[in-house]
Amino acid sequence: MAAKTGTYTLIASTTLNANTQTVTFSSIPQTYTDLVLISSVKSTGNYSSTYTINNDSGTNYSYTYMNGNGTTATSGRMTSTVLGIIDNWAQATSQTMFDPCITQFMDYANTTTYKTILCSSGSANLGVERGVNLWRNTSAINTITLSNAAGNFVSGSTFRLFGIEAGNL
Repeated sequence: MAAKTGTYTLIASTTLNANTQTVTFSSIPQTYTDLVLISSVKSTGNYSSTYTINNDSGTNYSYTYMNGNGTTATSGRMTSTVLGIIDNWAQATSQTMFDPCITQFMDYANTTTYKTILCSSGSANLGVERGVNLWRNTSAINTITLSNAAGNFVSGSTFRLFGIEAGNL
């Protein structure tokens, strides 16, 4: 018998038909090992795509990132913040393209460890960014609220949340 490999199961999907500042995924089932959020967003203003977990607005988030555009590379770290960061680019309001981002919520249903969140994003205009977040809480993740830090997500932006099933050896 062949080993089963992990598979993606679509939990929820949203395509915006109007500009909005937040998108929420709630009642997330606890039946997967990890979550993957695939988004493609454009903004009405300079932005960072941010998130909160389980409506936690305490200083329980940290973020470390590195980015580059082929010419310049930068990195940084933010600690004890009130939200997590998925995409830290400061977009120009003239941005005409939707920027893709993949966010992985590792071991999200575990109730004994803090949660690690990995983010990869890119922009044809700006370059690429890779970040790692830590949510310092042992609760299982059941709600994720995405926000735009300085404007709205534009109509046509897409958000798809997948559950990853554990592979059996």
